[in-house]
Amino acid sequence: MASLIPKTLIPIRSLPPFTRFKATATRAMSSGSTQRVFQHNLDPLTGNSEWVVIEDQDQEEQVSEIPHKPLLGTTSYLDMLNDSPRNRAFCQAIDKTVTKPCHVLDIGAGTGLLSMMAARQMGSSDSTTCRGNEGMVTACESYLPMVKLMRKVARLNGMERKIKVINKRSDELKVGVDIPSRADILVSEILDSELLGEGLIPTLQHAHDELLVENPQTVPYRATTYGQLVESTFLWKLHDLQNNEAEGCDGIHLVPSGLGSILGVKPQQYAMHCDAIKDEIKLLSEPFKIFEFDFWKRPDSHREYELNIKATNDGRVNAVVSWWTLQLDCEGNFFYSTAPRWISSSIDAGSRYWCDHWKQCVWFVPGKGISVFKDEEVYLHAVHSDTSISYNLKAHASRNEVMQYGFDTWDLQLMLSPERIAIYGDNEWRHSMLKTLRNARYSLQLQERVNSLCIVADDSVFLTLLVAHLSRTSHIISMFPGLRDKGAQYLQAVANANGFSIDHVTVLEKRKTYLTLDDTHQKKVDLLIGEPFYYGLDGMLPWQNLRFWKERTVLDHVLSEDVLIMPCKGILKACAMSLPDLWNSRRCLSKIEGFDHSLVNTTLGACGELPAPEEGPCLPFYIWQCGEIKELGQKFEVMEFDFSKPIAPCYGKAQVDFTVSGICHGFALWIDWVMDSENSIVVSTGPDKRYWKQGVKLLAHPVAVGINESRNVGEHTSMVFEASFDPSNGELTIRHDFL
Repeated sequence: MASLIPKTLIPIRSLPPFTRFKATATRAMSSGSTQRVFQHNLDPLTGNSEWVVIEDQDQEEQVSEIPHKPLLGTTSYLDMLNDSPRNRAFCQAIDKTVTKPCHVLDIGAGTGLLSMMAARQMGSSDSTTCRGNEGMVTACESYLPMVKLMRKVARLNGMERKIKVINKRSDELKVGVDIPSRADILVSEILDSELLGEGLIPTLQHAHDELLVENPQTVPYRATTYGQLVESTFLWKLHDLQNNEAEGCDGIHLVPSGLGSILGVKPQQYAMHCDAIKDEIKLLSEPFKIFEFDFWKRPDSHREYELNIKATNDGRVNAVVSWWTLQLDCEGNFFYSTAPRWISSSIDAGSRYWCDHWKQCVWFVPGKGISVFKDEEVYLHAVHSDTSISYNLKAHASRNEVMQYGFDTWDLQLMLSPERIAIYGDNEWRHSMLKTLRNARYSLQLQERVNSLCIVADDSVFLTLLVAHLSRTSHIISMFPGLRDKGAQYLQAVANANGFSIDHVTVLEKRKTYLTLDDTHQKKVDLLIGEPFYYGLDGMLPWQNLRFWKERTVLDHVLSEDVLIMPCKGILKACAMSLPDLWNSRRCLSKIEGFDHSLVNTTLGACGELPAPEEGPCLPFYIWQCGEIKELGQKFEVMEFDFSKPIAPCYGKAQVDFTVSGICHGFALWIDWVMDSENSIVVSTGPDKRYWKQGVKLLAHPVAVGINESRNVGEHTSMVFEASFDPSNGELTIRHDFL
């Protein structure tokens, strides 16, 4: 989707630590006409990573077959290409804009869909190769695997000689070297949910400076961002840990008084399907316009905007919900919007189609927010940089209720995801952890054992503080595989407020393959504990948190014979689901606005119509944000993972009856963590828990299901579900049979 920041990737240097491995990273080396591309692979069970070669050939002359695996399955390409309103709006605008043979530049071309639309409209799909700048389309794409896929799509559609594909970032293109002249028209889709996060502004700046004629035509023509003030307890809990944990009674202070900036979320916009929580949102203003960005002229890197917003209800502003609307042609005939469904304007109404590649965005107002009364004015200060939009709010000056954070003044010691903040502020979850340790009488055991030893195997700062709080004489080793020195600095800062000496806590300075008794000062481990939670890997599949089991196995030689391991086991659970919106967004592609895309399905991880034995991958999603959803049967247990023993292959099988009639599109899978040996404390991460992602396995073809009492022709009333877990790579293999 981008040029400076590729469509499938974000450079690691530009990512905050907690998102670095959410995207596949690539690195390229070239010599002459040969380019070698590396993919950054992460082993989820060890945390180890490596660069592996995925391409090594002449990119211009030898176009190899795309691997028969979902190389790009975790990207947004498939979802975007299945977005019919988007495709139609771009096609209509390109047909309106490209009225004669000219030079068209497509930046971040992806599969080449927009390039083919432009070439077709110019009537350049005959056998004559484009020369000069008459009837020429230049497609710029920086990601080599996608370039090769684009070439195959162009060839399939008879367009390979009509589109010049260049495997470079747009800011690497040079007129007279890569392209013969400046382009007359720019067609591009380099937008994320926030609008600017994929490098729209620097991409347009360079294009206008170096690649486009003066006063070019563009598709899109303009983008406008909008916002609305809302009250929402759910959104408040995603960022205000200090006020939420104040209601707890466990004595743990993750954000002690006077240290309000020690732990929190990064002040940024967070993409979210706000329609999923519309019943939990109270609107406190009418929608308001914020920024306009004209694609047809060079944008500024920095702008500020101030406005007064009249409150439409009494309430407390917890967040700003924002979205954008594209005007795709200069005359204003074709639009596309990411507005939530409660917005009823005629412009926005045409784009009401669930998709996952573009969502609304949420900006959290610090603390408990600001209280407002109906008809009272709220002051909004908006600022945009090259890649983001920020807000500051305050109520009427006389109320003296100003949001004190600035755009560049946050100095958080430790930044976590909103979902992690909500978990740490959840009294039920905290009570489960506290009860686990107390029921095991661990605090008493620590008093009886001299210099007893606990290892926190994951990145849980909460469990480190809890163990230190319950047993002041024990020694704690926090492995903090992701937090490292950030975790150590945090613990140092909050130790006094939590009543323990930092001398009793050690954070490993660097990752070790395994610990020895020298590392534990010849002591055996009495308690091994985790949530499990691994910093930076919030978006992983649920069973990839079985890294805790792998860590437990590696530590086996330093564990005491009567070691307490918490959680003591994990239970893989599943549920058959109706997921029409999600399934449609990931279904196999055929023709898109007349262009055959059938050959990209395997590479993009599509479901449906794939040749056997190929099938779509399991992918992580927040089920509650997946549009229309319905459970079709009871949640069932698939297999257990016993952490009292070293990690080993696992297999499970279950036969399940359907309890609701409907169309089954796939299965949701998650892990319930059993914290104690009595099975009395279970922390679930299932679909009804909105702070964890579930794994989703979509079917190749939706299946009609029903219940025995009212079975209709063609409906299945039960199914057999099997799964096996491979500890060598952390993969889960799923099989199912409808009965």
